[in-house]
Amino acid sequence: MTRWLDGKRALVVGAGSGIGRAVVDAFLAEGARVAVLERDPDKCSLLRSQLPQVPVVQGDATTAEANEQAVAAAVAEFGGLDTLVTCVGIFDFYKGITDISTQELAPAFDEMFTTNVLSHLQSVKAAVPALRDQTGSSIVITESASSYYPGRGGVLYVASKFAVRGLVTTLAYELAPHIRVNGVAPGGTLNTDLRGLQNLALDHIRLDDTPNRARDLAARTPLHVALTPQDHAWSYVFLASDRARGITAGSTHPDGGFGMGPARSAPPAEG
Repeated sequence: MTRWLDGKRALVVGAGSGIGRAVVDAFLAEGARVAVLERDPDKCSLLRSQLPQVPVVQGDATTAEANEQAVAAAVAEFGGLDTLVTCVGIFDFYKGITDISTQELAPAFDEMFTTNVLSHLQSVKAAVPALRDQTGSSIVITESASSYYPGRGGVLYVASKFAVRGLVTTLAYELAPHIRVNGVAPGGTLNTDLRGLQNLALDHIRLDDTPNRARDLAARTPLHVALTPQDHAWSYVFLASDRARGITAGSTHPDGGFGMGPARSAPPAEG
C-alpha cells in the first residue's frame, strides 16, 4: 500500500518536542525521509538515540547559519529536499499591553518576533533553492488559532501569529508555481514544551504545566476535545503530500471548532 509521503524528503525545524516531534514521527510513518533542526542539546541527543536514521542538526532556527547547515545536511543525506516544516514558537502567557512595562516592551517584542516570525523566514530563505530544484515541493508553516482570533495569547503573541499568517499568504504568492506554501493553525495543545519570553521573566514556565489544562482546553471547544501534537501532525502530512497539490496559501484548523465561537455545554451522557 502506498503511503502518503513515500519518496518525500523533509526538513522539520523545531522537531525536538511537541508538534514538531509528532510531525517527524508521522512523516516517517508515512514513508518520508526526515532531517531535523533543533536548538536544545538534550532534545537533539534524544532524537539521535531514538531515531538513528534521522540526521539531527543542533542550532538556533532564528539564525541563517543553522538553517543553512540543516538544509545542507538534508540534501547531502537524501539527495534533495521536497518539504520544509517549521514548528518554532514561544508564548507570552496572555500579557496585555498594560501588563508590560515600557522598559520591557521593546526587548520582549524583539524576542517574540525573532522567535515566532524571523525563524520561519530564515528557514524558508535557506530551503528555497533546494525546494525549487524539485517538482511538487512544499512548505508547511505552523500558525496558531491566535493567527485568526484574539484572546488565546497576549498582545505580542497574537501579533506575531497574525504576522505568521501573513507569511503564509505572501510566500505562497511569491513562490508559486514552484513551491506550495500552507499553514497549520492548531488550537490549544497538550504535551508541548511551549515556554514564555525570557525578557518577561517567563522562560522557566511551560504552558503545558497550567493546572487543569486538559479540562479547560476541552471545555472551550465545541467538540469538547483536548488535542495533542499527534492530532495536529496529520494536517502537516496532508499538506506536504501530493494529495494537496492544488492547495497553496491555505490553512488547516485543528482546533476543536474553536473558530465557531463559544463552546456549548456538553450533551448529557447516554445510558
